[in-house]
Amino acid sequence: MPFINTKVTTEITKEKEAVLKAELGKAITLIGKGEAYLMLGFEDNCRLWFQGNQQGETAYVEVSLLGKVSKDNAQKLTEAICDIMHRELSISPDRVYVKFSETDIWGFNNIVF
Repeated sequence: MPFINTKVTTEITKEKEAVLKAELGKAITLIGKGEAYLMLGFEDNCRLWFQGNQQGETAYVEVSLLGKVSKDNAQKLTEAICDIMHRELSISPDRVYVKFSETDIWGFNNIVF
């Protein structure tokens, strides 16, 4: 039940969105989750300040999860997300924040897990 919400300062075209969707779908498997229940959100052209400036493209990526993720798996996913942001949107890894939010309760299709 992961949800990855991505906010970036650059534009995301429909074509680029499809690539990001596919790449993040692969990356989520690094933490033992599948794409079958993965939800993605993309917000482009955001006004983000980082380190007191707007001097480079910037990304804030939040990964919300049902359950816990190990620090090792979080490290792997962070590396993959930073690589995807750099390769696909030309955002330097040193201007990417990745936040992990874990919960024990998640609702879906009229039920709670």
